[in-house]
Amino acid sequence: MPALNISKVAVGCASFEALKRRQEGRLSNGIVPIQTRFRPKRADELVGGSIYWIIKHRITARQTILGFGESEERKTIIQLHPELVPVRAWPKRAHQGWRYLSPDDAPLDFNGSDDGLAELPPRLFGALSTLALV
Repeated sequence: MPALNISKVAVGCASFEALKRRQEGRLSNGIVPIQTRFRPKRADELVGGSIYWIIKHRITARQTILGFGESEERKTIIQLHPELVPVRAWPKRAHQGWRYLSPDDAPLDFNGSDDGLAELPPRLFGALSTLALV
């Protein structure tokens, strides 16, 4: 059975590039740690799944969840793979915390080979993604 996913708002990030820079700055020992107050109740089902990032009311990227840990302050650390994978833009309302996302409800990865979209200038592709048109 495929792993469960979660969605989370990328607070303060206005674009995929901004999120990528943030995650690169957090990279430590091959993982990107994300701190959250509470451990998800279904944490065991999330390992191997992804966290889908919401930017400007659209899911735009995902990162694989490698595991969970705990900080010295007893907060939960979600350990993410450093690769930020762009996905086909998917409208999603902002929310607090995280929301579970079944594999069937997750947007597909954008692999760059869909209908010649890879040939679009990056700025144009970004604008179309923002509008959830690609």
